[in-house]
Amino acid sequence: MKKTINFTRTFLATSLLAFGLVGISAQAADSLPGKGIKVQGLQGAIAEETFQTLLVNRALAKLGYDVQPIREIEAATSHIAVANGDATFIADHWDPLHADFYKNAGGADKLYRKGVLSSNAAQGYLIDKKTADKYKITNIGQLKDPKIAKLFDSTGDGKADLVGCNPGWGCEVVIEHQLTAFKLRDTVSHAQGTYSALMADIITRFKAGQPVLYYTWTPYWVSGVLRPGKEVVWLEVPFSSLPGEQAKLDTKLPNGKNYGFTLNNQHIVANKAFTDKNPAAAKLFSVISLPIADINAQNQRMQAGENSQQDMERHTDAWIKGHQKTFDSWIAQSLAAAK
Repeated sequence: MKKTINFTRTFLATSLLAFGLVGISAQAADSLPGKGIKVQGLQGAIAEETFQTLLVNRALAKLGYDVQPIREIEAATSHIAVANGDATFIADHWDPLHADFYKNAGGADKLYRKGVLSSNAAQGYLIDKKTADKYKITNIGQLKDPKIAKLFDSTGDGKADLVGCNPGWGCEVVIEHQLTAFKLRDTVSHAQGTYSALMADIITRFKAGQPVLYYTWTPYWVSGVLRPGKEVVWLEVPFSSLPGEQAKLDTKLPNGKNYGFTLNNQHIVANKAFTDKNPAAAKLFSVISLPIADINAQNQRMQAGENSQQDMERHTDAWIKGHQKTFDSWIAQSLAAAK
């Protein structure tokens, strides 16, 4: 993953023909656009973000860049690090969820954001279907009723325990804002900590037949275990209400449902000074895309136990092999942009 790819003359002769780049000399193989240039990718502490980041690294390596090991840093800080040039890119920028992070880091003056890595990521609040059906719960606003809230009390304080979002992710700001906006402070507690551990407890509680209440998003493995419409259901919200840069957004979906969050697009965000000097990398960042179903599928394999670094490397290589024409087209477009 982290070694610069050296193209031989034989490989160049065949691959450039395949890319339709006839006329570029074999000497170009020795002067790839990224040769001698280090790139640093960042991701959050969620291992399920590694697949996307590894894929970007693989493509950068094909362009000759000296790819450094991925570093983990939470979203708010990673945007600033990329803007300041302390890192090159992040592959898990959510728009509009991370709109405040983007703005606070300098926005378009310091950050490059073109193209969509994956689209239509959903997020929101869910409860187990059994409890939803029994008590006719469809809206999180119903948790203002202490009797309804107490159904989801796992700590004995009489309040519903909502497994929420880690500090620094961005979604926790939305949850905190909505607890106030929907007047749920007196009856709902926002449980924060290590999200994966909290969700493991949610799944254990669900399997024991106990009510569960949690926030999650897609793509993520949780919705492959607790399937919306099967084991769990989405809760609507009383009205649209978001903080900061998202304040004017309507969260109602085209189907009329309102789950409190807009559908998000996931982007690669890079240091603008870097992309200005590296048109090949800029082009790459703008054309890489992944079906959300493929991310979900990879995340499911991790949840099933294939979650080591070696496993994730293997998943990435397998995806590339299975989509070789697509991957090669990204490289071809990027090489063409470097001319």
